[in-house]
Amino acid sequence: MIQSKEEFIGELNSLLVAHKDKEDVLEEYEGHILHLMEETGELGNEELTDLIHTRIGTPKEIATIWNDEWSLTPGRTQWLFVSANIFLFAGGSLLTVLYNVYSWEWLQDFWIKLTSIPAIIIAVYIVFWILLGYEIGKEFGSKGKSLLMKILIMSLIPNLILMNLVLFHLIPHEWFDPLLNSSFILSCIAFTILLLPISWAGYRWGRRASI
Repeated sequence: MIQSKEEFIGELNSLLVAHKDKEDVLEEYEGHILHLMEETGELGNEELTDLIHTRIGTPKEIATIWNDEWSLTPGRTQWLFVSANIFLFAGGSLLTVLYNVYSWEWLQDFWIKLTSIPAIIIAVYIVFWILLGYEIGKEFGSKGKSLLMKILIMSLIPNLILMNLVLFHLIPHEWFDPLLNSSFILSCIAFTILLLPISWAGYRWGRRASI
């Protein structure tokens, strides 16, 4: 039976495979144990051990979970979310081109309805990034930090390219009427800057949910 936090972390350390995020995992579980100790106050070693094993798990159980996760490559997850962002970007671009090239009545009506709710468009995009961070945190835990940054950078590239194309008039401004107004532009810039803390908050949420 584990008689102290140090022994628990020591056994977990010996069971975890060598990995660049190993120290982060040990630090994370040490924090969970300290939090439990603060919650419960004065408990005997046996009661505290039972509580830790019930709420967090045994070192063997935790090591099994993390060793299995580290055996998986995050590559598929990375390209899944990048592809989803590209799909949204490409879909919006195609819709814009079709609207400005063809005078289909149903498309004109759809465009008017869509551009009348810019706040909802932004909200949907924010939810996408929160869920992205959450899924990465839940599935990959500590090792998801670098993965999240890669996905964020790769996904923002097409957005930044589009912004520059519009800024330098390589794409007619009229194509984005009535979206292209000062308030919408400022909102896009602000939320682009906030994507990192937004996705990071989702990541932290998912990471806690994985415990």
